[in-house]
Amino acid sequence: MSLTVETVQAALKGLIDPNTQIDFVSSKNVKNLRVDGGDISLDIVLGYPAKSQFDLIRKSVIGILRELPGVKNVSVNVSSQIVAHTVQRGVKLLPGVKNIIAVASGKGGVGKSTTAVNLALALVAEGAQVGMLDADIYGPSQPMMLGITGRPESIEENTMEPMEGHGLQASSIGFLIDDDAPMVWRGPMVTSALEQLLRQTRWRDLDYLIVDMPPGTGDIQLTLAQKVPVTGAVIVTTPQDIALLDARKGLKMFEKVGVPIVGIIENMSTYVCPNCGHEEHVFGEGGGQKMCNEYGADFLGSLPLNLSIREQADAGRPTVVADPDGAISAIYKTIARQVAIKVAALSKDMSSKFPNIVVQNT
Repeated sequence: MSLTVETVQAALKGLIDPNTQIDFVSSKNVKNLRVDGGDISLDIVLGYPAKSQFDLIRKSVIGILRELPGVKNVSVNVSSQIVAHTVQRGVKLLPGVKNIIAVASGKGGVGKSTTAVNLALALVAEGAQVGMLDADIYGPSQPMMLGITGRPESIEENTMEPMEGHGLQASSIGFLIDDDAPMVWRGPMVTSALEQLLRQTRWRDLDYLIVDMPPGTGDIQLTLAQKVPVTGAVIVTTPQDIALLDARKGLKMFEKVGVPIVGIIENMSTYVCPNCGHEEHVFGEGGGQKMCNEYGADFLGSLPLNLSIREQADAGRPTVVADPDGAISAIYKTIARQVAIKVAALSKDMSSKFPNIVVQNT
């Protein structure tokens, strides 16, 4: 039996992507497939960043194809291609930004900002171009967490360049004020400042812009959810009932303005004593999963209550950077891949495919 494109595709259909749980043919990841006698060459193009997975996927594809009769050589190239996805109706995409992911909690003190920065850095580690917008005007924390000091440059009028830390582009009101300066502003001023930070920062070819949302579900959060072109929202909560109460409000706010819920992350889910190894569910157990079941949302994963996470963020080197091969970094990277996979499954933005129609008097 001669080797054909069809037999190769049939073999690939039996190979499941370990990250999406879908075979590479059904997910249309197989590109440029060529069969020449006993030689096979193809590209696997993933819709999510996964640099750490490339070698594993390449080896699994080569392994299954070498089992086919008549195969001599197999050449496989694995890469990622991130595309823009649709946002709320009537809101235009941002220049230089493909996808905006809002990280929200509804309640302060649940570790949202720490989770957001580690997710952003995990996406960078997986090969994506990523930006961070610190949307908490009253309490900006990203400058400290990213270890960035100084003021942003302004090359063009009414614009500013993003600051950079650990391969991440960042914008925050914290770069424009002194550390101890209080922001004694009313809602409209805060909303205006946020829109300026978002739209006047010259983001450079971002696959993802992570927005570290301020806590709460008031006017500022609602305006952000309505005016910012958000691809999807991630909700961060602890298992504690009081945190879940506010997290539900944050989830419902995004649903009302037509922003898809990418999933829920449970932070501080468990504490393991470093001395004796005893595990304790300090804030309760299973709250995040229960909330997912209630609202039909995806559970993206859980993170431990760990001293190193706080210490590393305070030192300007979040866990994914400070301990890239550690167990906690692995959790962040797994969650980040799941976020990117969920975003990749959303409807693609096709606005750039349509021509601009201009009506003129003739």
